[in-house]
Amino acid sequence: MRAYTRLPMAKRAKRATRAPGPAARRGEAGHSDPVHPEIPFKLPRPSPARRDRARALLAALDARYPDATCRLDWSRPHELLVATILSAQATDESVNAATPALFARFPAPADLARATPDEIAPYIRTIGLWRNKARAVHESMAALVERHGGEVPRDMEALLALRGVARKTANVVLGNCFGIQAGVVVDTHVGRLANRLGLSRHDDPVKVERDLMSLFPRERWCDLSHLLIFHGRAVCRARGNACGSDAICRAWCSEAARAARDAGPGGHPATRRPRGPRTPAPRPRRPA
Repeated sequence: MRAYTRLPMAKRAKRATRAPGPAARRGEAGHSDPVHPEIPFKLPRPSPARRDRARALLAALDARYPDATCRLDWSRPHELLVATILSAQATDESVNAATPALFARFPAPADLARATPDEIAPYIRTIGLWRNKARAVHESMAALVERHGGEVPRDMEALLALRGVARKTANVVLGNCFGIQAGVVVDTHVGRLANRLGLSRHDDPVKVERDLMSLFPRERWCDLSHLLIFHGRAVCRARGNACGSDAICRAWCSEAARAARDAGPGGHPATRRPRGPRTPAPRPRRPA
C-alpha cells in the first residue's frame, strides 16, 4: 500500500514555488500539467491593482500563520476524503474526535464499501446529519473500489461523481493529498472573509471561488484557503470578531473599517448625547 505523509509547511511552500507555465496561469484548453489541470470555465479578469492588493494580503497572512494547514486529521487520501464528507455542517473538532475509531474499525476503502450504512453510523453519531453521511461514506467508498480500484482519483470530475462530494471536498482532497491546484476551497470562513477583505462581492461559493482563483497565484490556491480559515477562526469571526484591533483587518477588512467609524475621538465608542425628557405639546383649548 502506498504511504502518504503530509509535508511540513516549509517543504510545501518550497515545492509550490515552481512557476507555472503561461498555459497553466491562463487555464488554457489542452494544458495537461497534472499539478495545474485545465480550468473548464472562464475566470474574471481583475485589474493589476486588485491582484497586487491580493498578493500583499497573502504575504501578511503568510507571516501571521506560517503553520496554517488542513485541520482534519488523516494519514491516507481516502481518510481525508471521508473526513471532509463528514465535516459538512460540522466542526473539524467533532470529525477528528470520531474518525480514529471509524478508521480503526474500517481501515481501507474496501472495508467501508463492504460495511452497511447502519454499521458505519454508530461511529459518527456525534456528528450532525450522521444518517445521511453514513450512506454517503458507504456509497462513495463503494464507488471508489468499483471504479478506481480503491484509490482516490486525482481528477476533479471523477471526484465529483462520488456521493457526498462537491467542489469544496474535491479541492480539499486534490490540494492536500496530491498538491493539485484545481481550485480554491470555499467554506463558510473563506466565503465570509472573501467579502470582508474585498476579494469578492458574491455570496455564491462558485462565484467566490472564481474570484479568488483570478486574484491569487495558482500555486498558492490550496494554502490560501488554509490561511483564510485560520484568520477567520482566530480574528475575523462571524460573531465577536476582533477586527478593530487587528493589524491585518485594519488594513483590509470592512469590519475593522466599520469599527473605526463607530468609534469616537480617541478610539472610544461614540456615544450620543442623552436627551432630556420630552415636553408634551399643549393640547389646543376647546372654544367655550
